[in-house]
Amino acid sequence: MERLAALEAEVKADADAQRARKEAALAKVREQRAAQLAEKQALSERQAAIVKKKAPAPAASDDADDDSGLGSALALAKRANSVKAELEKKGAKSWLKSGLASTALGPLGWLYAGSFREAIPASAAWLALVALASKIVPSILLVPVLFVVLPLSGIAGVLYALGYNKKGSRQRLFDKPPEKKALKSG
Repeated sequence: MERLAALEAEVKADADAQRARKEAALAKVREQRAAQLAEKQALSERQAAIVKKKAPAPAASDDADDDSGLGSALALAKRANSVKAELEKKGAKSWLKSGLASTALGPLGWLYAGSFREAIPASAAWLALVALASKIVPSILLVPVLFVVLPLSGIAGVLYALGYNKKGSRQRLFDKPPEKKALKSG
């Protein structure tokens, strides 16, 4: 009977220890989720504050009296300059340069902002295809193909630059890796 009582006490102690570990882990997960939620909320508040700060300035009174439209042109130029400054963040890739390079050079332009896993094989294939096609097919027949392929490559270059600016690193457009599945809470 003493052994049985000792065994029951040991099993109960193990169950209590497991329950305590489980409760501690759940509390830690709840704290992490609360911290993430607070972080997201703080970010959205900062973004809202920035948007409120950047409200358009009222037009000057002499701009309204200007019949030639010079005042409105200056206001438009100021707005365009501020938009340009926002787009030219430090460390960001220019979507204009990426699009032009990709349109002019095909997949070789993808090397500017694109994922190397996609840009390098595509560039090698592009160079091989151009070399082979220039030997076999007359160039006059390649022009219509280039009018379709090069703009599509330019669009891909712009998407690469936008993805780079959004994430801060080179992003893949094709064959994205599967996303990790979140564990369901018990």
